[in-house]
Amino acid sequence: MIRTGIIGGAGYTAGELIRLLLNHSETKIDFIYSTSNAGNPVSAVHQDLLGTTDLKFSSTINSEVDVLFLCLGHGNSKAFLENNQFADHTKIIDLSNDFRLEADKTFQGKTFVYGLPELNKADIRKADYIANPGCFATAIQLALLPLASAGKLHDDVHVNAVTGATGAGTSLSDTTHFSWRDNNFSYYKPFTHQHLGEINQSVKQLQSSFDSNILFMPNRGNFSRGIFATAYTKFDGDLEEAKELYEACYKDDAFTFVSQNPLHLKQVVNTNNCFVHLHKHDGMLLITSVIDNLLKGASGQAIQNMNLMHGFFETEGLNLKANYF
Repeated sequence: MIRTGIIGGAGYTAGELIRLLLNHSETKIDFIYSTSNAGNPVSAVHQDLLGTTDLKFSSTINSEVDVLFLCLGHGNSKAFLENNQFADHTKIIDLSNDFRLEADKTFQGKTFVYGLPELNKADIRKADYIANPGCFATAIQLALLPLASAGKLHDDVHVNAVTGATGAGTSLSDTTHFSWRDNNFSYYKPFTHQHLGEINQSVKQLQSSFDSNILFMPNRGNFSRGIFATAYTKFDGDLEEAKELYEACYKDDAFTFVSQNPLHLKQVVNTNNCFVHLHKHDGMLLITSVIDNLLKGASGQAIQNMNLMHGFFETEGLNLKANYF
C-alpha cells in the first residue's frame, strides 16, 4: 500500500483524483492539502463523497509520502516545490503545465518525464517525476501520433476541438456562468493555445522532419465535461492503410482504441478512454478523437502514470464505465 498526498485539493481535477484514489486497491490517501479549506470535510467541497470518506482538508504536509500529486494552477507548481522539500523516495506527478516542455523539464535536480503513456511508457515506468499532459494536448496528440510515428505528416494539420465547462476550472469568469454558457458556443485563444507547445514537441519527437503548422482552434461547449477533437491533413494512402497504422500503433495500449464507427462524447465521458475514428475524403484524412477532459485529460491519466511508475496493472483503479444514457 502506497501513501499519497494531494496539493490543491478543492478543484475539479483534485476531486476526480480523490475519487480514483479512494477506490484504488494499492493506495491510501495520507493528506489533501488546501489552504482555503483546511479543517473542512472533503465532502463539503466534493459533495458526492458524502458517506464515502471522512477525510478532511489539511493545512499540513507529510513530506514522506510515496506519491505527491500537484493539482495547482499553472505556474504554481514550481513555486510550491521551491518552498517545500520531499523525501528522496517521493514520486511527483504534476498536473499543471510547469514541466511539460523540454526547456522546463529539469527543475531543482529533478527531471520530469512527459506523461503520455502512449508515447513514453518505457520512460514513465522508470521515472520519479511526471509532467502530466494537458487535456486538449492528450486528445490531439492521440489523433496525430500514429501518423508522426510513421513519418506521414507532410502538410499543415487543422484541428478543431471543443471542451466542456470543467476545462476552465472552478473559478468563475464571464464565460463560465451558466447563463452565458447554456445554449452557447464560442472559440478562444485561436491558433495560440498553450497546449500547442507540448503537441508540437511530441510530434517532432516521433517525426523530427515535421516542419508544417498545427492550426488549432479551441472551442467552449455548453456541456460539463469531455473533449471532442477533429483533425484533418493530407494523407497519401487509402483509408485501410490509415486504419492499419492506427490499430498497430495502439494495439498494446490499455485505454486508446480505434473505432470503426463515428464517435460522440457519451462513449468516453466518466472513463479514462480515448476513442479515435478515421475518415478519408479527397486526399484528406480526418481523425476524430474523444476523451473525458478530467480523466484521460487529467486525473485518470495521472493515476495511469502512477500505476506504471509503481509496477501496478496499468488499469488498476481505472475500470470506469461511461454514463451512456
